[in-house]
Amino acid sequence: MAVSKCSRLSGPLIQELLNSVDNFLFDCDGVIWRGDEAIPGAPEVINLLKKNGKRVFFVTNNSTKTREMYAEKMAKLGFQAKTEEVFGTAYCSAVFLKHIAKLDGKVYLVGGNALSKELQTAGIQTVGSGPDPVFGGQSDWADVPLDPEVKAVVVGFDEHFSYMKLTKALKYLDNPNCLFVGTNTDTRLPLEGGRAVPGTGCLVRAVETVSQRKAQIIGKPSHFMFDCVVSEYGIDPARTVMVGDRLDTDILLGSNCGLKTLLTLTGVSHLDEATAHQESHCPERTGMVPDYYVETIADLLPALQG
Repeated sequence: MAVSKCSRLSGPLIQELLNSVDNFLFDCDGVIWRGDEAIPGAPEVINLLKKNGKRVFFVTNNSTKTREMYAEKMAKLGFQAKTEEVFGTAYCSAVFLKHIAKLDGKVYLVGGNALSKELQTAGIQTVGSGPDPVFGGQSDWADVPLDPEVKAVVVGFDEHFSYMKLTKALKYLDNPNCLFVGTNTDTRLPLEGGRAVPGTGCLVRAVETVSQRKAQIIGKPSHFMFDCVVSEYGIDPARTVMVGDRLDTDILLGSNCGLKTLLTLTGVSHLDEATAHQESHCPERTGMVPDYYVETIADLLPALQG
């Protein structure tokens, strides 16, 4: 399709896009739902895409839910979704450790129950989940005992992140043979009403700083997230579109992987940000310029219903 980047997707252009792709990758929060409510029209879009023969997958940087938990949430909100169509960073981290890194040992986990469960489902034992309060003084912290079977440190979202966890991560990562994995680098988690709380990226950066090492990042915009989908379903990048609300994760992932990209304005990023990236002519920024944008994915409904 001979259209410029960052084009509004409307009218005949929607049908052209639908005809040009077989696969849709959707981010979740801010794209198909906000919090515990579906974006109006989103369930109908997803369900009609499937009815029309398109393959739909859900790719999210959120490590606080398992694949099963996401599928259950989608069912409650009216989406026709299968567990195996969900690719979250908890699941993809387990895939990386088991099949790529071929980890032979335990994981020291800075993360929650869902991440722990996905790792354990893959046959990977974890230690460290849950609260870990500070005790004693600096000498006690420096001499805290470690599990000799730990061969990797994994950092995901952890509401119990603490100085003691940071200390233990440092000690494990002092061993250069210990793997270091981060689920994602999102620095803020947006909430309704313009509010936000710190995201996983803050925790990853803290461990990177103290260990003086860089984590292997699993989530968007890392290529690995898309590789997980390809390895299981063999989809063609040229006939796939990434739909998201964040330029620095969703859209950049699509650009990194040779996908078509569609920004929806129901979430984090704004159109003026995309325009600024486009006008910068900076190679590091133009990867965050979407091919198309819509106010909401419900804009696809007329073409799908016609």
